[in-house]
Amino acid sequence: MSDATSDASGAEQSGGGSTVTVVVAAAANLGIALAKLVAGLISGSSAMLSEAAHSVADTVTEVMLLTALKRSEKPADEDHPLGYGPERYIWAMLAAVATFVGGAVFSLYDGIHTLLRGEELGDPLISYLVLAVAFLLEGFSLRTGVRQVRGEAAHLRMPAPRYLRRTPDTAVKAVVMEDSAALAGLLLAAGGLLGGQLSGSGVWDGIASILIGVLLVYVAWVLCRSNAQLLIGRPLPADMRAGVREELLSVPHIVEVVELTTLIQGPSELLVAAKIDFRDAATAAQIEWACEEAEQQLRERYPSIQRVYLDPTPGRAQRLAARSGG
Repeated sequence: MSDATSDASGAEQSGGGSTVTVVVAAAANLGIALAKLVAGLISGSSAMLSEAAHSVADTVTEVMLLTALKRSEKPADEDHPLGYGPERYIWAMLAAVATFVGGAVFSLYDGIHTLLRGEELGDPLISYLVLAVAFLLEGFSLRTGVRQVRGEAAHLRMPAPRYLRRTPDTAVKAVVMEDSAALAGLLLAAGGLLGGQLSGSGVWDGIASILIGVLLVYVAWVLCRSNAQLLIGRPLPADMRAGVREELLSVPHIVEVVELTTLIQGPSELLVAAKIDFRDAATAAQIEWACEEAEQQLRERYPSIQRVYLDPTPGRAQRLAARSGG
C-alpha cells in the first residue's frame, strides 16, 4: 500500500496505542533518569550525567506528548470549528525543543567541559549496573513503540520504516526515535566509561558525552521538521489526491474537478475541499444529492476524511467560452 494510505488511515488505528506507548516510555524514562543521576554523581562520569539529562528530557517530552494527545482529541466547537487536531503538533514541536535544550545542550556542554578541564573518575561499577538496567527498560519501551508501528504498517501492507517516516502520528514517531537514540546513548556512555577505565583518562568520557549531544541534536531536528511540516499544512500525497479525484468523478452529475485542496489536520483528521463543475442540466436537488454521495464515497474509501467541502463552480470550458464571448 502507498504512503498515501499511511497518511490517511494509518494513524486512525493508533489513537489508543499511541497513548499506551507514550505512557510506557514516560514511566521508563523517569526511573532511568533518577538512577543515571545517582550513578553519575557517584562515579563522576560526564557521560552518565549527560545520559541523566537525556532521560530527563525524554520524560518531559513524553509528558508533552501526552498533553498533545489529550488536547487534540477535544471535539470541534464554536471557537475552533475545525477541531483541535493541529494542537498535537504544537506540543510535539515543544517536546522536540525540550529534547534539544534539556538533553543535547547539556550533553555538549558537559562533554566539552570535561575535555577542557578533565574529570576525576570514581568507581564505575554502579554506572555499569545502571546502564544495564536502563538498557533493558529502554528496550522494553522501544519494543512497545516498534510493535505499534509494525502492527499499523502490517495493517496497511507497507514496510514499517516507510510508515514511520510518513505517518502523521508524530507521538509514536517521537517515542521510537527517542528510545532508539537512548539505546545508542547508553552504548556510547558505556564506551566512555570503559575507555576511561582502561586509559585512566576522562577524555573518552567527554567524547562520549559530546557524541550523545550530537545524537540528540539530530533527533530533535528530525522531529521538529516533521511537526513543522504538519503545522504549516501538509497535503495528502499525490496518489491519494488522485484517488479523491477518482471518487469525485465517479459521482453522477459531476463533470470535472476544477480545483482540489487537501490538508492533514491530525493523524485521523483529513480535510478535502474542491471546486466542482456539475452537469449544466443538473437540478439543484441533483447537485445537493451528488454532494452527499461524493462525501459518503470519500469517507468509505478513506475513513480518516472528516470534512468535505464541495463548491459548485463553472468548468474550464465554460470559463473559456465566457471569456471568448466577452
